[in-house]
Amino acid sequence: MIDLQLTDKTHDEERQGEALVIDAPEVRNGRKLYIESYGCQMNFADSEIVASILKDQGFETTGDYHEADVVFINTCSIRENAEQRVRNRLSQFGAEKRRNPKLVVGVLGCMAERLKSKFLEEEKLVDMVVGPDAYRDLPQLISQVEDGHKAINVLLSREETYADISPVRLNGNGITAFISIMRGCDNMCSFCVVPFTRGRERSRDPYSILAEAQDLFDKGYKEVTLLGQNVDSYKWKGADAEEHAEIEVNFAQLLEKVALISPDLRIRFSTSHPKDITDEVLYAIAKYDNICNYIHLPVQSGSSRVLELMNRTYTREWYINRIDAIRRIIPGCAISSDIIAGFCTETEEEHQETLSIMDYVGYDFAFTFSYSERPGTLAARKLADDIPEPVKKRRLAEILLKAQETSLMRLQQFVGKTVRILVEGTSKKSDLDLCGRNDQNAMVVFPAAPGVKAGTYVNVYIDRCTSATLLGTIAVEVPEIV
Repeated sequence: MIDLQLTDKTHDEERQGEALVIDAPEVRNGRKLYIESYGCQMNFADSEIVASILKDQGFETTGDYHEADVVFINTCSIRENAEQRVRNRLSQFGAEKRRNPKLVVGVLGCMAERLKSKFLEEEKLVDMVVGPDAYRDLPQLISQVEDGHKAINVLLSREETYADISPVRLNGNGITAFISIMRGCDNMCSFCVVPFTRGRERSRDPYSILAEAQDLFDKGYKEVTLLGQNVDSYKWKGADAEEHAEIEVNFAQLLEKVALISPDLRIRFSTSHPKDITDEVLYAIAKYDNICNYIHLPVQSGSSRVLELMNRTYTREWYINRIDAIRRIIPGCAISSDIIAGFCTETEEEHQETLSIMDYVGYDFAFTFSYSERPGTLAARKLADDIPEPVKKRRLAEILLKAQETSLMRLQQFVGKTVRILVEGTSKKSDLDLCGRNDQNAMVVFPAAPGVKAGTYVNVYIDRCTSATLLGTIAVEVPEIV
């Protein structure tokens, strides 16, 4: 069995802690592997790539790191507290390494890329450091460590997309899956380390994406999420598979191609960028019922001046224009966001601008953070982190409260209506209840019923809600579904 530890705090956001299991590989070499992942959905998808590469090498994987021969921790650098949790976890692995000196401990992902040899020189518990573009090299690097040497490969690539690797599906529910459509990022937001840890943007060829989506559907999966740091900038040029003519595929066209696989395959995507999301994408969403009416569109700040300091390359007015387009073209579309409190030089008036844009949009959900300076970023080099921590915490609390208010308001609109959901499994709080998400990505909890199981679509009448969850019962008579 294989185990992935993650948190369920986000969309793009830090994850850790929940054990996920898949079938063990058929070919085994006697060695056992344990993987733990932190951070965004891209990290989660990367862990599936790693599992696939090492499955081909015959590793039997385990959910207990105490019995592992190789332990990997797939890391995130986007927030300081994420890095601290990784360091704490490495200390725990260290106790096991002292008991079993042959244990191989490796750091993968964004922290590996950012800190490079520092892990090997200062973190004595780490044997190998591997960046997100070097996972094909893992078998050789493991052998190098087992021969008594430290190992490192953090080289970034302009071509690597892992398009030919069929990921091992770590979530194990056989219902939902991630499909990575691109890697890297060309945006240079002043607060963000991603361009430095994941490299330049490159799009995966659409034929491999469609083949992966078709294969998932043929195996019974009902929902796929297309992943990229900025999916709206997806662009692939190449020869048509049949006519061999030069073609170009953008994100709207890719969405349509995936939607056409089957109306029973539900499609989500993440993340969009306000400067790049086009009306063409919005019309594609509106055209196909199986493309979910949900867009994650990070605003980060409601102030044009702060947005300029962040190098977001759009203004408050531009963002509002995109929101208005979404509301016009896709009525009822859910919108979520990322918001940073206390960015460099942010004034109280600019903080109020953030609160006001939250009121204007009425976010269904928001991932909120206080600004955390990341070494190597433009903001760390050029801007003073001059907002006192108590002020950051107070502003963050106000943003969080506003987010809870708008989330409750949006969910209340479903009360008294029927929604179609894809059942994902039993509720975390009770085995007597089932749960799943509606088209707008809201979690729905309802009493279990005979014949209703994970992977089926069901209509649920919503009779009440919390600020985070819709609660209801299976609809006997189905009024208009929203």
